[in-house]
Amino acid sequence: MKQLEDVLKRQLNEDQAITYPDFDDMWTRIEQAESNSSRLQAGRAFAIPRRPRSWSKIAAVVSLSVLVAAAPVYAAIHYDWGNLLRSNEGIQAALDQNLGQHLGQSITKDGVTLTLQTAIVDENRTVILYSLDVGKHRETDFWNVKGMTLKGTNSSKEGEYNYVQWDEEKQRYNGYFESDWTPGQDTAKIILTADAIDLKTVQSKELPLNPASPEVQSFNIGREGMRKIDVQPLVQSKDKLLLLGEVTFDDPLTKAWVYPQIAAYNGTTMVKELPGGTFGEPGDHGEYKLKHFLKADEITPGQTRFKLQYWKQERSIPGPWFFELELSKKQMESGTIIKKLDVPVEPGDTSNTIEKMVITPTQIRLSIRYKGNGDQEQMPYKKSFLLVDGRTLKSGFYYGYSTEDPNLITLRFERPAGLLVDEGTPITFVGKYKVTIHTDDKAPTLLKNISTEKQTLIRDVGGYPVEWTYYMQGKDLYIETGSDDPHFGGINQTNMGEKYNDPLGKPVTTNFREDGNNKAIDVYKNFKGTEASVYMYFYTTDDPDKETRVQLQP
Repeated sequence: MKQLEDVLKRQLNEDQAITYPDFDDMWTRIEQAESNSSRLQAGRAFAIPRRPRSWSKIAAVVSLSVLVAAAPVYAAIHYDWGNLLRSNEGIQAALDQNLGQHLGQSITKDGVTLTLQTAIVDENRTVILYSLDVGKHRETDFWNVKGMTLKGTNSSKEGEYNYVQWDEEKQRYNGYFESDWTPGQDTAKIILTADAIDLKTVQSKELPLNPASPEVQSFNIGREGMRKIDVQPLVQSKDKLLLLGEVTFDDPLTKAWVYPQIAAYNGTTMVKELPGGTFGEPGDHGEYKLKHFLKADEITPGQTRFKLQYWKQERSIPGPWFFELELSKKQMESGTIIKKLDVPVEPGDTSNTIEKMVITPTQIRLSIRYKGNGDQEQMPYKKSFLLVDGRTLKSGFYYGYSTEDPNLITLRFERPAGLLVDEGTPITFVGKYKVTIHTDDKAPTLLKNISTEKQTLIRDVGGYPVEWTYYMQGKDLYIETGSDDPHFGGINQTNMGEKYNDPLGKPVTTNFREDGNNKAIDVYKNFKGTEASVYMYFYTTDDPDKETRVQLQP
């Protein structure tokens, strides 16, 4: 996921001094991990994105022009959901136009009330806004609605996500659920369910870790089904420290909600984590793997303290959380445009085609089809924008690849308030930062005299000087690659077989295409020998200044 700062305020505020562990960041990454890990476009492994959050006051909008009899329904729809919709401004824009569908259904169980407030349904998505009243609330409590999904649809859970935020003013949680599913006709009956509503708190345990030692260090845990954690500090560069962790569980079931992470402290101030960290990747024997990047100059052996932070489940209220709904997209039809395009992403590109554009009052979506298999063929431009009548809209993220059609990518652009779009509105797609995948280099790199001493060689890869550093750490062979030329994107993965058979190098680091980091580490467990011929699966090159423009309408 994905990213620890202000715990008691339930907000991520990266500009504030850190005096407590950031439980909210932990919760953010958990929400994203549970909801939709397929959104990402990782070059080497998966990771959890961060959703920065900070609370602003939520205020009801009152309109004197509304008939008194309609006021309760109007107020329920025409409502400012504050920072909950920070990254979904198209939904707030629709609410401001009174385009929502009032639901007003509640279920109370064991003193907790889940209320569905409003639905927004169009040709692109179904969104349900809800509230969660939990009664007496402590500052360290974190409640979540688990397993919320639409039943009886053809969509998969990969196309759904759900998260909640605490509303200090109203003393309740506000929630957001989104699904790819939309009614095939104007209206449809559907069932929304939730598996449970959980209460969790964050716990911590001291880890007497020596960050100066590259050896694997083991620590017993004995809590929440966790047996031990193995941590290996690695200096990835002179200014970056990588902590590799593997948690072994006595009770594998607790992996679904414990989400252990490592935090570093100088005094009471937590060391800010660098981007690129991940957690939750499964190990070969069921271990729970995690990676944290820290600034090396902020870590002082003997002074910096390390803690394992994890969730403890205090309470779980199982279902039935079961709502029968009749949802309608009819009120959105007048602002909906569906246009087939079939135009290349750039001139001469036969592998990537903009297939369709769907414009609704909340969002503009582009469907892009690419030819090829897996990582070797993907959308080459990693930053996507729409120019709409002089305004620039930025794509939020790759929402993932359709399970029914894995060669289809969906780009989503939220419509800001006040943006009027019809069939004559000028719309241009802009792609920036081109990443090209190369599979043509089949020559091996020969590593000689392999030992515990770090050795380095320089090899030309696609016209770029790439530094290969290799060494033994215990029984394992580590191979680090990277280039000082920023136009070299990085090596995806190495192997020791010409046909990409075992043994495969297992990625230690997680690099994203277009993140500007071309340094990577692979490890070969239980390596025997003093020489190795190492092949590349593929490598990438980056062109940050490359741009393409495609006119979509008129």
